[in-house]
Amino acid sequence: MVMMAGLLFMAIQVIVPFTLASIRHLVVRSGHPGRLARRLAARTRPGGMGLGATATEELHAFFNANKRVQTEQRQARLTLRDDEHDGAPPRTGINLDGGTAVIKR
Repeated sequence: MVMMAGLLFMAIQVIVPFTLASIRHLVVRSGHPGRLARRLAARTRPGGMGLGATATEELHAFFNANKRVQTEQRQARLTLRDDEHDGAPPRTGINLDGGTAVIKR
């Protein structure tokens, strides 16, 4: 009985946000009613995942342990620096003010 209650609680935690996110997506895409669609679109962040995507990933991670590892690796990659240079001496130099570019072989 306790196990069923726990599964029901987890299902509600996933299904309710997913349903609300789906309804929000439909309202924003359809544009009706206009005022509500504008308010919802204004609250949308340009990057990152929405609530529905997060809920779906958590459900997937619950049933598949590999998804949890993938999510943790993505978080670690976001926190690490990504430098363009490889640590070698610079082979190129671009001077925008002087209008010159130097490329060493």
